[in-house]
Amino acid sequence: MTKKQRAETVMMELEKLYPEVPIPLDHSDPYTLLVAVALSAQTTDKKVNQITPKLFEVAGDPFRMKDLEVDEIKYLIKEIGLANTKAKNLKKMAELLVERHNGEVPQTFEELEALPGVGHKTASVVMSQAFGVPAFPVDTHIHRLMVQWQLTSGKNVVETEKDSKRIFPKESWNKLHLQIIFYGREYSPARGNQDKDFLTRMLFDK
Repeated sequence: MTKKQRAETVMMELEKLYPEVPIPLDHSDPYTLLVAVALSAQTTDKKVNQITPKLFEVAGDPFRMKDLEVDEIKYLIKEIGLANTKAKNLKKMAELLVERHNGEVPQTFEELEALPGVGHKTASVVMSQAFGVPAFPVDTHIHRLMVQWQLTSGKNVVETEKDSKRIFPKESWNKLHLQIIFYGREYSPARGNQDKDFLTRMLFDK
């Protein structure tokens, strides 16, 4: 198969497997999604979903979040990784959202990435999942599978994102990045049994 054929096969098979893709992080609006994605760095989505209900009950908007002390935020998120740093970022992020954006989540990459704790991947998730703007957030699952499927020779997620955007049609990005994540978790875990990974075998006739 050529690279183009592999990309088309990936899209076709993932559409069969995951015609509907729920957003993995529980949220009710762009702000709670932004917070959940910021919290998910080096932590599983499952763990984030376990701790955010209590957090959002106390501070489900930037106005209430900014009024909490860092230690109060840290207590609410203490079960996840990097809680110290994330608590500081959440407070500062809330202050800036109120100060610069009247408490609304901005709808540009530049403004999102200017917020504490928000890198390009987090901004891409919010732009695609909250606002429907075409984006291709690349996490470790996607990077690993794109390399495995020989659709990128990217050494890092930045290069893999560029290759993904080149090889897949723009209208597929928002759904496809989630489909790849779901496939990675279910059929091709980084550490574990690869016997279920039928798609890689199909692409290379193994």
